[in-house]
Amino acid sequence: MASTLHDAAMQALTQVIDPDLHKDIVTLDMVQDLDITDGLAAFRFVLTTPACPLKDHFVERCEEVLLPLDGIDSVKITWDARVPKGIHGNLNMPIQNIIAVASGKGGVGKSTVSTNLAVTLAQAGAKTGLMDADILGPNVPTMVGLGYARPRVTGEGDQQKMVPFDAYGLKVMSMGFLADPKTPMIWRGPMLHSAIRQFFSDVAWGDLDYMVVDLPPGTGDAQLSLAQSVPVTGAVIVSGPQEVAVEDARRSVAMFKKLNVEILGVIENMSGEFFGTGGGERLAEENGVPFLGRIPLSANVREGGDNGKPVAVTDPDSPAGVAFQDAAKAIAQQVSIAAMFAQGNMISINTIG
Repeated sequence: MASTLHDAAMQALTQVIDPDLHKDIVTLDMVQDLDITDGLAAFRFVLTTPACPLKDHFVERCEEVLLPLDGIDSVKITWDARVPKGIHGNLNMPIQNIIAVASGKGGVGKSTVSTNLAVTLAQAGAKTGLMDADILGPNVPTMVGLGYARPRVTGEGDQQKMVPFDAYGLKVMSMGFLADPKTPMIWRGPMLHSAIRQFFSDVAWGDLDYMVVDLPPGTGDAQLSLAQSVPVTGAVIVSGPQEVAVEDARRSVAMFKKLNVEILGVIENMSGEFFGTGGGERLAEENGVPFLGRIPLSANVREGGDNGKPVAVTDPDSPAGVAFQDAAKAIAQQVSIAAMFAQGNMISINTIG
């Protein structure tokens, strides 16, 4: 009887479809360790990201298909996650996904967005790294409260690697830790290319679900170097709401498309009465890519960046804190889709309505 009920429950769960991956949760191997005892159906639900925005949906659907079965009176789900690998190629590192955060111009809060998104992913339970690839103007050390500090080195000889700093559950590396902040960095393209490659090869990142890369503004050497050096899962474009910012962000979208880098979506930052609203969403619509959300213009965001205390940590229930959480979940969702597409199991992100 128990075996028959177990089989019936598993069959019933094939009716629960992942709305992003368009397959049932049994086929996707998301249902693990199902046990039915004294009317309680308990199982482990293995998500594609710990920052999944669909947990409530899955609970509702699983209860809908299981509770009508004779012998099941209640359902208990425990959550687990196995982040799919969205990068393939010659990156000899245990990094599952590389997320490039870019903007067409400076001044739109890209580094603030990168930092808060990375922190939010880490708080959700994902193993997350934050690489400051703005070699000439690194801001991430200040934003995570570390400032100028030399990283320690592990290993010997050719096996030496820099150890990233820990901040708010993140592993962090930046040129800001290696260069005197009072000395200008005057480097040409080949030096930038080498520095970005070394931030991957010469840093002991360890296992990571997500590497968030904060790129410098524009469409220059750093963006090209990243796309040529490592297999990027996808790019997040940060734009202000005003048309001038959107024009520059549009160039950034076009550049990544030309480099065959998937666009995970667009974030509209500093949205509100002062700068207006809607520009980032229009940019996403015209390019057929997801709109990941809008971050309101708020003093606590700026203060958090200046003080090295990201608003996602200090004030997560504020409008900006909630907006960063929602955007991080949306990005994790799109990364999972991109990863499945990269494995040949899915259609492209940009074809999903």
